Amino acid sequence: MLLLDYFPIFIMASLAMAFAGGTVLASFWVGPRQDKSEKLDTYECGMPPIGTPHERFNVKFFLVAMVFVIFDIEIVFLFLWAVIFRRLGWFGLAEMGIFLMILVFALLYVWEKGVLEWASKAK
Repeated sequence: MLLLDYFPIFIMASLAMAFAGGTVLASFWVGPRQDKSEKLDTYECGMPPIGTPHERFNVKFFLVAMVFVIFDIEIVFLFLWAVIFRRLGWFGLAEMGIFLMILVFALLYVWEKGVLEWASKAK
C-alpha cells in the first residue's frame, strides 16, 4: 500500500479536527460572556451545596466497585464462550467449569469477608 492511499483518511481527519476547533473558537468569539457569582458557584442538583467538596468515601464503596468489575468481566467471558461453545466441545466445557468454580470461590471469600454488607456490625 502506498502512502497516497491514506490521503483521503488524512483529509477527513483534518476536516474533523478543523470543524471541532472551529466550533469551539466560534462559540468563544460569538457567545455572550456573563461572569456572575451564580455561574461560578458549584452546581449540585439545583440545590445550594452542602458540606465540603472534599468528602471521603467509605472504603466499602470501592470494594464493591472492584468486585462488580471482576464479575462484570466474567460475564463478558461467559458470553464469548457461549458464542463458540459448539466448537470448543468438552474441553471448553471443562475449562469454563474450572473458571466458574474459581469465581464461585472468590465470591464465597468476598461474602465471608463481609465486603457485600453495607450495614456496620454492632460491636
